[in-house]
Amino acid sequence: MPETSFFTDMLQSITDRGRQLLFSGSRNQQAAAETDLQTLCEMLLSSRGEASGMALAAEILDRWGALGGEGAQAFLDMLHEKFGPDTTRLDQAIEDYRGEKSSAAIIALHQAAEPRRQELLRRLNHAPNGTAKLVQMRQHLLASEDRSEGYHALDADFTHLFGSWFNRGFLTLRPIDWSTPAYILEKIIKYEAVHEIAGWEELRRRLAPADRRCFAFFHPRLADEPLVFVEVALTRSVPCAIADVLDEGREQINPDEATTAVFYSISNCQDGLRGISFGNFLIKQVVDDLRRDLPGLKNFVTLSPVPGFARWLAKARASATDPLLSEAARETLMVLDDRNWPDNESTAVEVERVLLPLAAHYFLIERTPEGRPVDPVARFHLGNGARLERLNFLGDRSTKAMQQAHGLMVIYLYKLDDIVANHEALAQRGEVIASPAVKSLLNQNDESRRGGNGQQGSRPFTHIMNSTLGGGRK
Repeated sequence: MPETSFFTDMLQSITDRGRQLLFSGSRNQQAAAETDLQTLCEMLLSSRGEASGMALAAEILDRWGALGGEGAQAFLDMLHEKFGPDTTRLDQAIEDYRGEKSSAAIIALHQAAEPRRQELLRRLNHAPNGTAKLVQMRQHLLASEDRSEGYHALDADFTHLFGSWFNRGFLTLRPIDWSTPAYILEKIIKYEAVHEIAGWEELRRRLAPADRRCFAFFHPRLADEPLVFVEVALTRSVPCAIADVLDEGREQINPDEATTAVFYSISNCQDGLRGISFGNFLIKQVVDDLRRDLPGLKNFVTLSPVPGFARWLAKARASATDPLLSEAARETLMVLDDRNWPDNESTAVEVERVLLPLAAHYFLIERTPEGRPVDPVARFHLGNGARLERLNFLGDRSTKAMQQAHGLMVIYLYKLDDIVANHEALAQRGEVIASPAVKSLLNQNDESRRGGNGQQGSRPFTHIMNSTLGGGRK
């Protein structure tokens, strides 16, 4: 990326020139070494020269990077305590607004209410690699055990600024394939957060075949660092398990034969950008690109994990008075404490009969105190307008998936004509749009609590679920 390299080199040259002007000479160097970070930050806020401002920003960020854990935390505490709003100016702006609710008074109130640290962070961002270092700074903040008022105020400032700096207009979608430079591919291995990539050979199986795709978002100030990436499988049908996608001996198909694009892994790469949403833009852009290149694609689905399900179910099981579980259900679920329970077919059938209706309740009924779906992956996909399409019992038997969800996986369907309506249903009415098959499971859970056995004839629930979207194992 020559343009980015040229711009980076130019910034570094300006910064070096500014540092020479500020800190050249033994007296200036000694004075700079004795100046504390708070004073340097005040100097940066009052700086008017571009070169001197970039030099000060680079000095502050270099010093912050050299601090240990306690020192880095002390710096963040200082940002909150010493660089909040100018309260005298804010009080006066409030009085002026009360006296005259004019546009000018509103602007003055808005400017006075902004904490000084927001402008400080903007100026720190001017340093070479400033954006990357500020992302690291927020990563440190998020890792802190402190959840005080100061933590929330400071994180709100980072979130506000990052939301502007990393908006969709600045992001570039790039395909990742086996010809992508190795230093990028190494990061795909490192950042894969859903289904671990064991090494280069496994990465090749995910990227090289013609029926596989991978896309990532990049930002010009983090040119070699993917922000988020998605792995896609092109298939003839909707898979029931992740093994259908990742099996080393699977049948490879010509992309033109595919009817379904399966988004089976979406990984955010930068911890310091947690909560700054890129994934919704990513999915929409990738869908558009795939539809353009492969007009035969009809279904766009995810094969998603359920990271909060086992924890939620454990809490329900631990409460002897929780009305959600009947005594018979509690007895059946006792086998979950034996990690080998899926190996016994009759046991698995019994667990499936009890577990899937509970999963339907988890998705369709359970809510956070703010009224949102309790599962984080569900919040993401449902909030983006997907439909809860299918529950896949033992869809992932990896150790991680068994611990997080007792092997449960979920199909979310992105039907382009319905995305807006689905999003509005959740946002306005708190309603999760789900397929009839998933809704029927919720009714069976109610029947089970009333004393029925919750079965539909002698068919296991897997059969019922696989009838949706032409699913079934290949």
